[in-house]
Amino acid sequence: MAPALVLGAAALVAVTGCGAQSAAPLGNVKLVAAEAVQESAQKAEEVTSYSADVVFDVAGGREETGKVQGRVVYQGKPELATDITLDTLSFGARNVPGGVRAILVGETVYVKSELLTQLAGATKPWVKVSVGDLDSGGQGEVRELMAQAQQFDLADTVKLLTASDDVKAVGTETVGGVDTTHYSGTFPVAEAVQALDPAERERVEKQFASAKDVKFDLWADGQSLPRKVTLSGSEQGTTFSMAVHFQDFNEPVSIVAPPADQVGDLPERQGGN
Repeated sequence: MAPALVLGAAALVAVTGCGAQSAAPLGNVKLVAAEAVQESAQKAEEVTSYSADVVFDVAGGREETGKVQGRVVYQGKPELATDITLDTLSFGARNVPGGVRAILVGETVYVKSELLTQLAGATKPWVKVSVGDLDSGGQGEVRELMAQAQQFDLADTVKLLTASDDVKAVGTETVGGVDTTHYSGTFPVAEAVQALDPAERERVEKQFASAKDVKFDLWADGQSLPRKVTLSGSEQGTTFSMAVHFQDFNEPVSIVAPPADQVGDLPERQGGN
């Protein structure tokens, strides 16, 4: 996972089961820890909208160190829409001044970045890209940004945890004013990705790269909804940690495209990527 975020930040800078049998209270039902995580994953699948505060840190050599911090608002119905604000996006000694904002509405991605505007020669504050064109020349930075946002996806994140065979309940804590049960464990990446749809499996395998096992902590509320998830691990001398606070489950959200007069097309770069 660490390399995906680092590479994404670099691109923007450059151009812009069976488990432990520990039981814990969850609502009015006592579930073993593994069953509780399974229940949380099922509840996450049913969520149609949410917001999340995210922090991702990578520590390694000078070029591998980076940080991503921001907020994601997600809507699954009536149409897929996501509003991503990354206030901090750094890679090595470089960073993206002013951060980045991206809005996905239907099949169109809108991106606002001072650096992208300057270096790509855009004439409007926002640039738009069709989702179908993200693999074409000149769209690589936008594709990496959207891939970064996907790693904070509620359902897929919690689904990975169900592959753990050592999860245990470690106590009760309050997260964002909500009473939760805290679970902790590890999961093997190779097995965890098998729980994902084929379309997502390759992306997640690439994000985790050579990390074999990932440590996680999950805080689930009385309705089994995941209020907080942290992941951490190391690979080839680089360590990474991610913390995501989820909230506003199934609350109405308003995600709309920027005003038309503020949006232009992303100019084609000479010489490709």
